[in-house]
Amino acid sequence: MATSQLTASSVTASARNLASLQGLRLSTVKFSSFGTLKPGAVTSRSFRGLVVKAATVVAPKYTSVKPLGDRVLVKIKETEEKTEGGILLPTTAQSKPQGGEVVAVGEGKTIGNAKSESSVKTGAQVIYSKYAGTEVEFNGANHLLLKEDDIVGLLETDDIKDLKPLNDRVFIKVSEAEEKTAGGLLLTEASKEKPSIGTVIAVGPGTLDEEGNLKPLSVSPGNTVLYSKYAGNDFKGNDGSNYIALRASDVMAVLS
Repeated sequence: MATSQLTASSVTASARNLASLQGLRLSTVKFSSFGTLKPGAVTSRSFRGLVVKAATVVAPKYTSVKPLGDRVLVKIKETEEKTEGGILLPTTAQSKPQGGEVVAVGEGKTIGNAKSESSVKTGAQVIYSKYAGTEVEFNGANHLLLKEDDIVGLLETDDIKDLKPLNDRVFIKVSEAEEKTAGGLLLTEASKEKPSIGTVIAVGPGTLDEEGNLKPLSVSPGNTVLYSKYAGNDFKGNDGSNYIALRASDVMAVLS
């Protein structure tokens, strides 16, 4: 499912015809769609069946947001507006950020009779799952209120290869796709199958059982593994290598 951000310049529509959008700024309203919306072709009927997602705006009279339970408040990293060469990117070409800084944490979660504190602290730089949490506009900045379990890992540098996974996450360097068939024929980019084999770079500490005891993961850094296709979150490192962060349950086998 693709997500498109609609602004007043890209869609001509009257708020009077869209009662459900009253009080929302068009620049903050997102619609889930399976196609391209053409300017001038949008009517009130066009919005039937679409899901409206807008950031909740916290009024200035509130000076703090305290997450409850195992929830975490993350200040979203700003989207890059220029390439490294200084070229301005249009809104459609700007990649959605998946990282930010933890600004507040809840008291933790209860597992069985044990209570576990949050494994992230305020000030930590984190990477989180795509489409996780609820967007909140607070103190003039965009934040995300999400569960700790939606945080993939900690990242203290600008290179994803340094990701430190949390909980049951496994961080894998993806093997390169085969460029030739078994018979020696060269494959085009379109015909290269997405690889589902890679080398484990780092693993999280594990999960807690109902008694609060830590259960380590069954894979270790250096293992070559086979994992489920289309699972987890894909990343590209500064060196051009492909990485994926997924749950240990999505790792199907260790190869040797």
